[in-house]
Amino acid sequence: MITRIDHVSLAVQDYEGAVEFYTKILGAVSQYNGTDNNLKYYWETFALGDLSRFEIIKPTGKGSFLENFLKDKEGGIHHLVLQTPDIEMMREILEKNDIPYFGFQNYGDRWKELFIHPKDAFGVLLQIAEFKASDWLSPSYSMPEDEKWSVERNNKKYNLTFAHPGGGKVKLSLEREEINKLIEDLNKILK
Repeated sequence: MITRIDHVSLAVQDYEGAVEFYTKILGAVSQYNGTDNNLKYYWETFALGDLSRFEIIKPTGKGSFLENFLKDKEGGIHHLVLQTPDIEMMREILEKNDIPYFGFQNYGDRWKELFIHPKDAFGVLLQIAEFKASDWLSPSYSMPEDEKWSVERNNKKYNLTFAHPGGGKVKLSLEREEINKLIEDLNKILK
């Protein structure tokens, strides 16, 4: 099935304006980018806060698959990306339920994908993909691969940071009493 929503993809005509708005005004941080010469578009993913991600896409030339979408507008939400642990299982589920899909691609261990047309997904273009989320984040947004948590003291607060299955990390700031309660609760379940 679906593990989580990975990101929302925004198609825009004014790429520089969109990047400036999301980075300078809202604090988004660039993660990865690339160009697809076959479909004639450029993409860049951004992180917002600790776990939220989105992508900005723009056409790079005539014949881009984005031409129709952007024909009468400056931009908008183009598609929603859902992560699955097993793309073949998703294909079986869709086929068993007579839900058409298109664009199946297997790029190896790094990325496998398929799409469900908006007419078959209640008005939303869905991209379902199998991938390791941390492969698409800059290292500063992920825990080291062999770590699941870290603990540090900052003045009177204690910061617990945990690796998130979505490739990011979650940080909790706790008071000393909360740390003691957490230790107490952990000890209870370890007995």
